[in-house]
Amino acid sequence: QVQLVESGGGLVQAGGSLRLSCAASGRTFNSYAMGWFRQAPGKEREFVAAIRWSDPTTYYADSVKGRFTISRENAKNTVSLQMISLKPEDTAVYYCAARAYFRGSSLRSDYDYWGQGTQVTVSS
Repeated sequence: QVQLVESGGGLVQAGGSLRLSCAASGRTFNSYAMGWFRQAPGKEREFVAAIRWSDPTTYYADSVKGRFTISRENAKNTVSLQMISLKPEDTAVYYCAARAYFRGSSLRSDYDYWGQGTQVTVSS
């Protein structure tokens, strides 16, 4: 069982930056690929970024490539999402997710555990 708690959301102006963090419980954090998803009002939850469990291989949605960076610290059981050059269309609830497999995925159904989400609002 893995429990995930996100933090770091907030209100920021367009062009600004935020860093989201996800703290995971459980002793086998490094056995899970980790992902970030987001859901805007009235829209489906969509993939943002993912990282493998044991190496820094990362995956990004085209809409955030070059602006967002996912990273993890297995010793601290945390995964982070650094977001720069934020746009109003990045406004959403951001969710951290864990997948019991070595490789990340862009599919929601591939993830086994989810956090409660943290709100990110980007004003124009």
